[in-house]
Amino acid sequence: MRLCIHTEALGLDRKFTWGRVLRRYWTNRHIRYQVKWRIASYFHAKGGKRNKAFACWLNDRITEKHNVEIHMGAVIGPGLRIGHHIGIVITRYFRAGTNFHVMQNVTIGIKDDKESLIVMGDNVHIGAHTCIISNNMRIGNNVKIGASTFLNKDLPDDVTCYSKRVYTLIDHHTP
Repeated sequence: MRLCIHTEALGLDRKFTWGRVLRRYWTNRHIRYQVKWRIASYFHAKGGKRNKAFACWLNDRITEKHNVEIHMGAVIGPGLRIGHHIGIVITRYFRAGTNFHVMQNVTIGIKDDKESLIVMGDNVHIGAHTCIISNNMRIGNNVKIGASTFLNKDLPDDVTCYSKRVYTLIDHHTP
C-alpha cells in the first residue's frame, strides 16, 4: 500500500513522508480518491470479517463521492492514474500491473463466469468511453486502447487497439 500511495500521490522521485502525502491529499482532489481506495483495498486484502466490512463501507462512500466504482477485490499495481473521475466501473475480477492509466466512462467487466479474470500487463492506457467485457481475457504490456473502443479479445504486447468509425448516411429525401 505504501509503495502505491508513494507512486501515485508523490511520484517516486520525491522522498516519502506521511506529511507530504497528507498535504497532497488535502490539496489535490484526484489524489483523494486513490489514497482512499488504496486504504480500502488494503483492508479488504488483509481479510477478516471486520476488515472486509470496513473496506466495503469505505468503498461505498468513495464511490458515491467520486463517481468511480472499482470493486473490492480488484488488484491494481502502483502507478494508477485516473484521467477524469466520472463513470468508471471496474470489476473485482480484474488484475492490472504497474502504470495503469484509465480515462472517464470506462467499463471493465466479465460476461458471466465468476471464475474468470481480466488481466492487464504493465503500462496500459485506456481511452475514454471504452468497454472491455470478456471472460478470461489477457491484455499485454505497453498497450494503448483508443477512445470509444469495444474490446472482447486478448491483446498481445506492444500494440495499439482502436475501433474504426464507419458512418452510414441514408438520404430520406430521394423519391
